[in-house]
Amino acid sequence: MQQFEIGFAEWVLAWRWRIILLTLVVIAATATGGRHLHFNSSYRVFFGPDNPQRIAFEELENTYVKNDTLLIVVAPGDRNVFSNESLAIIEDITRRAWQIPYSNRVDSVTNFQHTEADDDALIVRPLVSDAEKLSPEELAHVRRTALAEPLLRDSLVREDGVASGVFINVQLPGISETAENAEIIRAARALAAEVEQTYPGTRIYLTGMVMMNNAFPEATSADLKTLIPLSALAMIVLLAVFVGGIAGTLGAVLVFSFAIVGAIGLSGYFGYPVTPVSASTPTIILTVAIANCVHVLANYLFGLRHDLDCDSALRESLRVNLQPIVIASVTTAIGFLTLNFSEVPPFQHLGNIVAIGVILSMIMSVTFLPALISVLPT
Repeated sequence: MQQFEIGFAEWVLAWRWRIILLTLVVIAATATGGRHLHFNSSYRVFFGPDNPQRIAFEELENTYVKNDTLLIVVAPGDRNVFSNESLAIIEDITRRAWQIPYSNRVDSVTNFQHTEADDDALIVRPLVSDAEKLSPEELAHVRRTALAEPLLRDSLVREDGVASGVFINVQLPGISETAENAEIIRAARALAAEVEQTYPGTRIYLTGMVMMNNAFPEATSADLKTLIPLSALAMIVLLAVFVGGIAGTLGAVLVFSFAIVGAIGLSGYFGYPVTPVSASTPTIILTVAIANCVHVLANYLFGLRHDLDCDSALRESLRVNLQPIVIASVTTAIGFLTLNFSEVPPFQHLGNIVAIGVILSMIMSVTFLPALISVLPT
């Protein structure tokens, strides 16, 4: 085994420029798979196409109707939804909620179809009309009626009357649910902001299935913009401080960057969607790749401090670390591949993407990294 390690180190140094060029070409080719990536925020992604519960649910939707929900909660500043101003606000939101994309039904305390008897006739009309003109007696009647109606009390209006809701059914075309959800959210947030600005003191809250589906890509996007860059920055700073050397730090940064880009690019070719679960793969790959690089760099710098030249220090580092890095990386990849036994597709994707990234980082840490260091100023 020792002869193989020595021979491998000699091969890396002899072919250093070809290894660097080949690595750049391969990573560039795999990175093109990123154009196939798309974010899937639907809760359905957590159930495989053959999942019996998902099949039964979709049959139910096909038989009846498929729709999602958005609830606009109105909390007046005076904590009384049965005032002229508060009912006027709810009436205004109810009317404008029909303009929210893909909405097909809007329910609130103001447009609730209330039935009253007049002798032998039944009169069906909205519970509230022209809220600003209602008299105190009419407001009291609205309050009694709403709180006595099981379909409204603690559903669209709180029993203590401090908050009420406007319930919106939306029916998505299903072409791109992530984009469709985002379109609804933009319209709902614009409406909420305008109402709060027009009626100071009134608070508007948004919830429902549409908001939950949108929360996944928003949280993931925030992590991708902050968590991963901060993690990478922390790793780079620690490498520069504890390992030292511009060449080693640059090489490690390129290794973990290439491993992440290559793994995610290949996942695009595999047709994997980006989900809240698989979005954590860059951080995991970053951690494993840095560990591989530190082993090589630590022994390399140890050799330099003991009067070895650059090539001799790299040979010794590869001789010492080749077997441990390969064993550790392969067993780590196998561990993540066992996530394929999960019934949840995003966890299967997570395991496969991380396994690819780990193997890529293993290969580059014992080939590309020493080849790059050998051609850079020590």
